[in-house]
Amino acid sequence: MASFFVIAGAAPARAIVGPSTEGSSIAPRVVMVLSLKGRIAGYCSGLVVAQNAVLTAAHCVPPGAAVKVHFRDTSDAPVLLDTVEIRRNPGYRADAIRTRERSIDLALIRLPAPLPNRFRPALFGGDPSAAIGTRYRLAGFGLTREGDATSSGQLRLATVTTRAPLSTLLLWAEDPDHRGLGACTGDSGGPVFAADSDVVAALMVWSAGRGSAQCGDLTQAIWLTPQKGWIDAVLAEWTTR
Repeated sequence: MASFFVIAGAAPARAIVGPSTEGSSIAPRVVMVLSLKGRIAGYCSGLVVAQNAVLTAAHCVPPGAAVKVHFRDTSDAPVLLDTVEIRRNPGYRADAIRTRERSIDLALIRLPAPLPNRFRPALFGGDPSAAIGTRYRLAGFGLTREGDATSSGQLRLATVTTRAPLSTLLLWAEDPDHRGLGACTGDSGGPVFAADSDVVAALMVWSAGRGSAQCGDLTQAIWLTPQKGWIDAVLAEWTTR
């Protein structure tokens, strides 16, 4: 999904386009991640994994960028939190799309203080060997209409199904009804939930559309169960600080 970088053709994940639904039911687990590097500003989604930590896509937090976490308080006022540390997965390759390398596009963000109690850390699960046609729910703050910046910023949910190729690293998903539903700009770093629970199986990182479109056809996400060892190790290290 091309969250804040403009990339022709397929791109890093954007927001959910197509017939998605409002996502307040999973709001306690998802925040926005904002980035500014020079004059390039962008935003992604992020998954709460501890009261003081957020998991997002590594391409959302490039080296040298100022990164903040955003949400709205109970009075609907915007809140911006600074970040203390960003830890990118050691398997991340920033130029993986160009070089066609394997890349684990994940990063953890440490916050200076705990999030409000209404936020709840995610529960990980999901089977990287899930069969083609298995249903999952995407969640993100991205665009609902590709190219229309005014359509972003609202948390949305959309149901997709797994498709080939099957992989133990990447979840490939598509709209089962082929209505143009999928991730779009701003959805990178957003969670992929099980169809019938709040268990998180994967994290969105990339999307593609038909023809010149960059959204609405294919959504790609990183399976999280194989990465849980790295996530737990970093979180354990941060709890000692």
